[in-house]
Amino acid sequence: MFMLRNVTKYLFGDGSKQSIIDIPQGQLYLVRPLSPKGYSELIFKDAAASVRRTGQEYQYQLVIQRAYEEGEEELIDGEEGEDEAAETLTTEKDEKIFLLDKELHFRSEIRDGGEKVLAWKDVSGDPGDVFEFVCDESIAASEIATFMMVAMKCQYERKYRKSNDTATDQKLREFDFTEQSIPSVSISTNPSPKSIQSSNTKAITADTPAPTKKKMPFKPPTKAKQAAIEETPTAAPAVTQHPESREVLSREKAELHLFDFTSSSFILQDPSVVATVSEVGKWQYWLQIEGQERDWLGQPVVADINPVFNFEYLSFIFNHYTQDGRAYSWLLRFKDQNTEERFQGGLMQALWEQLNETKWMKTKDDDRQYVLDAFQDLTFEDEPGTQEEEEEEEEVDEVEDDGQRSEHYDTDESEDDVGGEEDDGNINSQLAVGYKHDRSFVVRGSQIGVFKHTPNNNLEFSTNIAKVQMPNGKVFSPTKVMLHAEDTDMILQNEANPNSLYRMDLEYGKVVDEWKIHEDIPVATFAPEKKFSQMTGEQTFLGLSRNALFRIDPRLSGNKLVDSELKQYVSKNDFSAAATTEKGYIAVASNKGDIRMFDRLGINAKTHIPALGEPIVGLDVSADGRWVLATCRTYLLLIDAIQKEGKNEGKLGFEKSFAKDSKPQPRRLGLQPSHVAQFQYETKVPLSFTPARFNTGVEDKETSIITATGPFIVTWNMKKVLAGRKDPYTIKRYADQVMADNFKFGSDKNVIVATPNEVSMVAKQSFKKPTRESIATPARVGRSSGRLSSKLGRNEIVDSPY
Repeated sequence: MFMLRNVTKYLFGDGSKQSIIDIPQGQLYLVRPLSPKGYSELIFKDAAASVRRTGQEYQYQLVIQRAYEEGEEELIDGEEGEDEAAETLTTEKDEKIFLLDKELHFRSEIRDGGEKVLAWKDVSGDPGDVFEFVCDESIAASEIATFMMVAMKCQYERKYRKSNDTATDQKLREFDFTEQSIPSVSISTNPSPKSIQSSNTKAITADTPAPTKKKMPFKPPTKAKQAAIEETPTAAPAVTQHPESREVLSREKAELHLFDFTSSSFILQDPSVVATVSEVGKWQYWLQIEGQERDWLGQPVVADINPVFNFEYLSFIFNHYTQDGRAYSWLLRFKDQNTEERFQGGLMQALWEQLNETKWMKTKDDDRQYVLDAFQDLTFEDEPGTQEEEEEEEEVDEVEDDGQRSEHYDTDESEDDVGGEEDDGNINSQLAVGYKHDRSFVVRGSQIGVFKHTPNNNLEFSTNIAKVQMPNGKVFSPTKVMLHAEDTDMILQNEANPNSLYRMDLEYGKVVDEWKIHEDIPVATFAPEKKFSQMTGEQTFLGLSRNALFRIDPRLSGNKLVDSELKQYVSKNDFSAAATTEKGYIAVASNKGDIRMFDRLGINAKTHIPALGEPIVGLDVSADGRWVLATCRTYLLLIDAIQKEGKNEGKLGFEKSFAKDSKPQPRRLGLQPSHVAQFQYETKVPLSFTPARFNTGVEDKETSIITATGPFIVTWNMKKVLAGRKDPYTIKRYADQVMADNFKFGSDKNVIVATPNEVSMVAKQSFKKPTRESIATPARVGRSSGRLSSKLGRNEIVDSPY
């Protein structure tokens, strides 16, 4: 099997494809060799197995998706509509998702009769329970071997948080469980009563045509199913075995409460527990909670716990994840503030050291206080809450056709064109919103779709740039794009050639220039010269490598990097994102989590903001430079850049350095842990925010923030955030993962959203407060889906101005 390592490289190569590899046909069983519930149960009679990417780096899923016989889905839907009681008893879904982790003991076997089986542990079942995917006889042994190698590489990335390119054979063997036996399945042609299969299927004879099968996407539960969930309090999960403690960082007594999904409230579990934070390995830490009568929980201290300290209520809220991906929200209530502060010190030390691999006590006192302040509920000093209740945005119920939709990409649809969005295996990956002209551009593999913003706030398909290719004719998929020069050009980056950028002339829909930046300095990312430069004829823009900041001028002959405006660091700062203000002040963030503020290029930063720990994946700045917005995987960070005391009072951190004993006041924007637990309950995928953005427009004030995680779009109201309100954000859920999102230019009322195969403009008014229902119910899609089809009518590939 290990000879296949190089064969699987190309499968991981295209990050725009959600599915890495699949086995198109087989049957899924649950085998219980030690259980009195029955030896084996047929879950899906016809299914496909695949390995998929998630929205989080280094995390992958094993997905078993049910395939319907033609017409069977409609038959089952009809039966469920007629008999709600039967629908209530239907507990299975159309696909089962498993996080690819070493804990699964994922393995394969080819039996004496030629039967090929994939097997993995049911981590939420009884001891010995195993899921088995019995492959169709048409599946070759080589396909199984390749599938297994991909799965092992995914598990390697999850454990070591690095690319599988670095994996040696010895490291991969750590995930090889072929020596473990796989119990035989009691093969049955009919599923058990618990599995989802129609009881009215006709007998198949030799004269009956073979039914066609098609993969069906996951269908979220209907309202009737959701309402029929058994109304019982959420129970605490089983406890993981605790590792041996090396050093105790904090140990305090508290009350323990568990968030109940049914009642949407925290319920007391134990009036007296001991919460202990310990070091258990090199840069590894553990949170353990024990009562007098039972052990409640244990879990690693990592960013995904989403810690929130509230000293007003003497509480600490956090998330706990089980091995099978389930999430729970817990609350510790302490007897007094001193007790909570001692516990906070130990937990934040553990989290900081785990993320930074640096000892907490080696950091400066003010840096430590900055971190502690960011993880508790704060209000900004100069933004008191208003006395009168601000007017709530009216929440409107969506109707089936609410007018907020896009046109189908293929406007001259023919029979051959329908359904083309799955043919190329690509998905929508990036979104660029025009400032000068009302256009949005969506990248899908090597295609770019152009959508017009209509006066009534819809999207209308304009044209498709069918093939992005370098001047030498080689096709590529852009990994980053930026509109430029009054929205007439688009700057593109090709991951395979990091030392160059490409200019696409949007009037003709083709790449016309390759700009060689520098032979020794690759471009990690780039940003406009000023916030609204794309509305002007400005030619220069900013470039970043991992340890350098520079200006790029396409008008130069030869290399386009301006040598006199290069700021290079000896140490590797690992720069990851940049943003500019209306005056051209520059904010630069890094994968280390810190932020630098410059008033111009080529000099040292005026202000350096210390890291909280997580890498920063996106950065935005308000036009006036007052607010800096950084995106980390599990939270956003809103920083007030204005100085409030000292000789530089009233000046921005871009213009003058903060005093030695002063730092910008941080505000960590995170979802409430109970909402995170419900998100995780629905999606089985950890938080992973897309780069957050302010609404923006010339002379428009920033009033809202937009981002997304998984299938959820989240928008924060700035006025509520600054006033310290407890309900500052609203959400909208989609059936698919949100790949990219941004406000329409000049408005905070409309949001442009790209999911894997859809593009739409939605009213922010349709976003809802996070509730059990709004988190569980995806938004309905209008009749026109806005799919980016890979098959387009002849007249749609045009070279005329839009």
